[in-house]
Amino acid sequence: MQKLLVLSFIFMFTSCAELQNIASQLPQDYTLSDAEISSGLKQALQFGIDREVTKLAEENGFYNNELVRITLPPELRKVDKTLRDIGLDALADKGLMVLNHAAEDAVKEAIPVFTNAVTQMSINDARNILFGPDNAATNYLQNRTSEELYRKFSPIISNSLDKVGATEVWKNIIDRYNAIPLTNNVNPDLPDYVTNEALDGVFTMISIEEKDIRNDLSARTTQLLKRVFGAQD
Repeated sequence: MQKLLVLSFIFMFTSCAELQNIASQLPQDYTLSDAEISSGLKQALQFGIDREVTKLAEENGFYNNELVRITLPPELRKVDKTLRDIGLDALADKGLMVLNHAAEDAVKEAIPVFTNAVTQMSINDARNILFGPDNAATNYLQNRTSEELYRKFSPIISNSLDKVGATEVWKNIIDRYNAIPLTNNVNPDLPDYVTNEALDGVFTMISIEEKDIRNDLSARTTQLLKRVFGAQD
């Protein structure tokens, strides 16, 4: 019995020594400063803008991306179908393309607006966002900036619709549709529709990048991102 107690004490002290040895090899400071958290989240969002949103500004950036492709508003879907039913497929296709081209052109001009919004995030907001859901930072930006972004985006979209010929194309399409017997006239607000769709597309792509950084270790391409987002793993 005495021998068993001696062995037990030896095992206990040996185990404690091993645990202390392992602990001594671990980093001693797991605490993130507020500045690190703020910088890390801003960096993540900036990456989302630079990597994903910039792609939308490329030629066919919206149209070739099924996640954000702008389709027709409900009131124009019957216009599209009717035009195709009477053999005007090319005209209908062109109408869809110009809406997406307008969004691409506008995103190119609006990226600085998003960048500025990122820099305005407070330290308290950043700390709360870090331990939030996968799209917490994106939701924060969307909730805090959507109205301002819409005001800044809308005139760009309107000008872009004119620039790419969308206004003329859709005037032609709507005039042709409204001239068809037994149809109800339509007159949608295309700038408003495309502006909202473009903004949704931008936030969708930022959200994808944020989710990758939160969940995919390989997406954390800087030491700051690894340190900050490692804290929420």
